[in-house]
This record gives sequence, C-alpha cells and structure tokens, in this order.
Amino acid sequence: MIGFHMLRNRKGQARYYRVDVAYNLFGEYSVLREWGMRGRPGRAGARHVTWFANLREACLATERLERRARRRGYNTLIQ
Repeated sequence: MIGFHMLRNRKGQARYYRVDVAYNLFGEYSVLREWGMRGRPGRAGARHVTWFANLREACLATERLERRARRRGYNTLIQ
C-alpha cells in the first residue's frame, strides 16, 4: 500500500487527512481518502474512494491530493 498521513493543528483543532493507494481483486487501483477531527470519539470523519485503471494514474492523483493538502496547512506524519 502506498500513501501518506497528514496532520493540521490550527486554532486548537487537530485534523487528520489520510490517503492510501491499494490494488483490489478486480485488477484496479483505488485511492482511499479519509479526513476529520482527531480525538473526537463517536464522530467519524469522511471517506471517499476513487478507482483507477493503472498504478500511474492512481499515484499521480495521490501526488495532487498531497500538494493540495499541504497548501491547506497539513504536515506529513508518515510517508
């Protein structure tokens, strides 16, 4: 699995953003995005899955998402 985890702590709000690339049983690649507030039990964040025909397209999409998250103030936790 390829991906990254990012955190943003602004105005006392710890937020997370996670992106993972995975290969599925149908020969496709998926980009899974999750985001929300950290430390809020019972309040799940949001999820979004996008499907791609090949790994290159999935990785390019992941790179675009990472650049966008950085512009919004997120810092990489795990690469």
